Amino acid sequence: MYTDGSCLKNPGGPGGYGVVISDKEKRTELSGGYKSTTNNRMELLACIKGLETFEDKQAIVLYSDSLYVINGIKKGWVRRWRANGWMRNKTGRAINADLWERLLALSEYHVINFQWVKGHNNNKENERCDYIAQMAASGYDLLEDYGLAAGPGNRPPQSPTTILTQHSFIASLQP
Repeated sequence: MYTDGSCLKNPGGPGGYGVVISDKEKRTELSGGYKSTTNNRMELLACIKGLETFEDKQAIVLYSDSLYVINGIKKGWVRRWRANGWMRNKTGRAINADLWERLLALSEYHVINFQWVKGHNNNKENERCDYIAQMAASGYDLLEDYGLAAGPGNRPPQSPTTILTQHSFIASLQP
């Protein structure tokens, strides 16, 4: 599974996510766009949206060009932030806690091998994710990113599982 996020005017501009999931039987592309967000939020959301398509517990290789995502998981930063009440240190709140919480729940359910791939380096699937993320960010019916609007700590008034879940575009294509 390949993922990418995009924010056309980071931070606070329109953003989108793109996901490509391929196996021997089919190819699925997902995307969605938001009015005002950040690149890091879209990178996280791409991972979440892709992983949410797998109903049964699976072993998944997730490729991302975001060191924020990869290091957050592989270096244990996110688990440490969660254990500390979503604090990075004594005074600094962890940013994007709403999305990190969702990604952690999915990564504790599935067996995920997070792999970094260099962005904009002629990797066909990464380039496709980048393209569909940018197209989603350029869309006309963009959603609100309520997690971003919640400010520090990203604790929106609604449940984290209902944030950023509407209007995803899914296309299944035969290889």
